[in-house]
Amino acid sequence: MTEKENVLTREFEIKGKDFSRAGNISSKIKEILQETGISNSIIRRTAIATYEAELNVVMYADKGLLTFSLNPNLIRLRVDDKGSGIKDISLAMKEGYSTATEEYREMGFGAGMGLPNIKKNADKFKISSILGKGTTLEIFFFLNNSGAS
Repeated sequence: MTEKENVLTREFEIKGKDFSRAGNISSKIKEILQETGISNSIIRRTAIATYEAELNVVMYADKGLLTFSLNPNLIRLRVDDKGSGIKDISLAMKEGYSTATEEYREMGFGAGMGLPNIKKNADKFKISSILGKGTTLEIFFFLNNSGAS
């Protein structure tokens, strides 16, 4: 997808450990999608994936940038974080696997469903991580089955 194809692009900064703002970005994106008339089922899936991605940055990274792009065919979320990275992506993708601290678990987080929920709700999902550098997520939602393969 080139920049010319984008109807709308927004960038949102995420601060690590800032639980008071966790969920704000997913709410803003949900509002944008509602204003553009996207179907409720796609809005719901996008909001879930955005929230999970946002929370992962808050819990595990120093900071991150979530880029939201919308064109007539596609919603694309890209999350780039600066953190410790993920040692074993295949393990991190397993439901129930979590590296959350006891403190986070006591707060109600860290059930090990974040990445699996993102993958389950997305039409296409890519993840890459470099230890000591950070993690990148690319999350796609197809709006009219174009590009779905």
